[in-house]
Amino acid sequence: MPKLSEQKIAERDAGRDLQEEIKQASAELKQGGGIGRITSPSTGSTTRIRLNMNLSQSAFADLLGVSKRTVQQWEQGRRKPSGAARSLLKIAKNRPDVLRKELGV
Repeated sequence: MPKLSEQKIAERDAGRDLQEEIKQASAELKQGGGIGRITSPSTGSTTRIRLNMNLSQSAFADLLGVSKRTVQQWEQGRRKPSGAARSLLKIAKNRPDVLRKELGV
């Protein structure tokens, strides 16, 4: 992307109402929209999987090879599991016996 000249930037920004833009962004964040929160479409499923396996957050984190804080953030919808973690969660959901056997819990 080419760098804009100072004149082009001034022209682009001439019609902007920054105060209004800040108010709108603030309202969106208060309503949970925008970039204020990263959510997973399956918020709560991590908790159900963990509880179905009858594991504490610490034990579940150890089983998956992540920190307890990471599990907490997944369960609260603050973060989404990575690709590898999603695969392990899918196995934990569908075949918890296999996950326990292979990972030693």
